[in-house]
Amino acid sequence: MKNLLFFFTLLVTHAALGQQKLFTKNGSISFQSKTSIQKFEALNTKVLSVWETTSGNIEFSLLIKGFQFEKALMQEHFNENYLESDKYPKATFTGVVENSKNISFKENNIITVNVKGLMTLHGVSRSLSIPATIKIKNGEVSAVTSFVIIPEDYNIKIPAVVADNISKKINVQINIPAFKPLIIK
Repeated sequence: MKNLLFFFTLLVTHAALGQQKLFTKNGSISFQSKTSIQKFEALNTKVLSVWETTSGNIEFSLLIKGFQFEKALMQEHFNENYLESDKYPKATFTGVVENSKNISFKENNIITVNVKGLMTLHGVSRSLSIPATIKIKNGEVSAVTSFVIIPEDYNIKIPAVVADNISKKINVQINIPAFKPLIIK
């Protein structure tokens, strides 16, 4: 019995070391639209992400209603009229951090990687390929990226009466201040 328990412990330890998963539930995504008429921005600090470092598989998920705006009316229009958050409550990204298995998490370093995958927003999935910066310092792992989305690509309708107020391209920033090891109990 002791040998079986020892073997099982070795197997679990090997699997954990071979396929490390990192996660956060405190990532943030912000976006900004700026025109000559109006600027608006929003922040969501409840972004979930899991990254399996050996395979590079990475996932992000967030609730659309988690975006906070400076003005309540903007937030209301965003949720009800543009993103229809009751109908499409979540945005997700499922993809791969390319060459993830070649990253040494034991050395302090700043690495630029490419992340490819599918982003689903407003019920529409589209392929993305974006550069990201990963920072490793004293065993802590953080990541940042920014990219542009076009609302029209995700069937987000902007009424003609306010079309000049909203940029045709929305700047998106993602900040993961600290990935932590995912420990499954």
